[in-house]
Amino acid sequence: MAFPMKHFGAVTSTAGVKIGTQAAVRFLRKDTTSVEKEKLFVKENFEFATRQTENRLKTTGQSTPGMPHSIRKDGTLLSESIYEWTSGFYPGILWYLAEYNKDNALKDSAIIWTEKLDSVKTYTDDHDIGFMMYCSYGNAYRFTKTPAYKDVLIQSAKSLCTRYNETVGSIKSWNSFKSWHGDRKFGFPVIIDNMMNLELLFFASDATGDNSFRNIAISHAEKAMQNQIREDYSTYHLVLYDTATGKAIKGETAQGYADNSTWARGQAWGIYGFTMVYRETKDPRFLKTAQGMADYYINNANLPADKITLWDFNANEDGFVPGIKSNANKVTKKYRDASAAATTASALLELSTYSEDQKAKVYFETAKQILHSLAGPAYRAKEGTNANFMLMHSVGSIPHNSEIDVPLIYADYYFVEALTRYNQLLNKKALF
Repeated sequence: MAFPMKHFGAVTSTAGVKIGTQAAVRFLRKDTTSVEKEKLFVKENFEFATRQTENRLKTTGQSTPGMPHSIRKDGTLLSESIYEWTSGFYPGILWYLAEYNKDNALKDSAIIWTEKLDSVKTYTDDHDIGFMMYCSYGNAYRFTKTPAYKDVLIQSAKSLCTRYNETVGSIKSWNSFKSWHGDRKFGFPVIIDNMMNLELLFFASDATGDNSFRNIAISHAEKAMQNQIREDYSTYHLVLYDTATGKAIKGETAQGYADNSTWARGQAWGIYGFTMVYRETKDPRFLKTAQGMADYYINNANLPADKITLWDFNANEDGFVPGIKSNANKVTKKYRDASAAATTASALLELSTYSEDQKAKVYFETAKQILHSLAGPAYRAKEGTNANFMLMHSVGSIPHNSEIDVPLIYADYYFVEALTRYNQLLNKKALF
């Protein structure tokens, strides 16, 4: 989730990056005016993001307990515990903005908000410590190289590994899951979101020389590839495992429309996660999976023209039936999910650098279109509104009747991360 600077670049990278080819150079020579326009686009959006964030810092102060998460029904800021899965995103945003602006005041704020999470390093109650600690401390260490931050990340990785089951070969996401069908409670659920936490393990392996972290990450990715990715590269949100045999029992959904549907943010987590695992392993199986999942998103008949996905690709379609206990039965409006789109944009920018020719161009141009859509008036809030969140119209979980059509901190995080990656590519003249 932290921007992988050591891996991400053009000509000089040793990570299998394909940007910097002759085709890309020819394209740039023909379109230098467009590059300059896009740099101005990035600059304007960073300036907006910075003003919104500074407005929040002025209104919340540095010592406010909890972390910005969403808004209440009355439009005021909703903060959540440092043990909520989203707690690392706000510090991460501060690091990205401090880096872009070369702003010591924002850096000081990033340090304060990051270090609020120190105690989370020993958290073992679910899989989300990767989100919580790598988006915050991962960016902090990348920016500052503070040894203590590296130690926090290593301990966080150890905590995540306590949830790994050797028989299953996966990291358990939640302690249990009660099916929306109301018929059973399962003890070893694995959600596609968990792919995002593997980056913490790869970091720990690099930092310590201990390959056990890396081996767990690869095993988990392999099991997800085998059991959560369908033949058409759509995704089961959740797979339930038998710990006695290690075998997958079945695929269901927790936050999507139906068991056999494709929850949009889950698809985004998969594109991002498998792209990252390819970066770390250079295993072509993971690249093929990431590309297949990206192609599913981009070519889906239900993807709107602005490339901002519906909350679920199959919501309210024939052949897709929610569980009887799911609130999705009561929702007919096809809400958009800016958080899924922002995550996908960030993932596609990196994936474009590992892809050849036409695929690379499609991924890059789709990411560009998503960013321009998110930055438009339909999704980007007016300055000073939206409880100082940047983006509107995200969806947390319609089945749970929770966070429907609201701003969410992780939508803002991946929007800023995507802008950071886009800016990096533009400045390396890597535009297709």
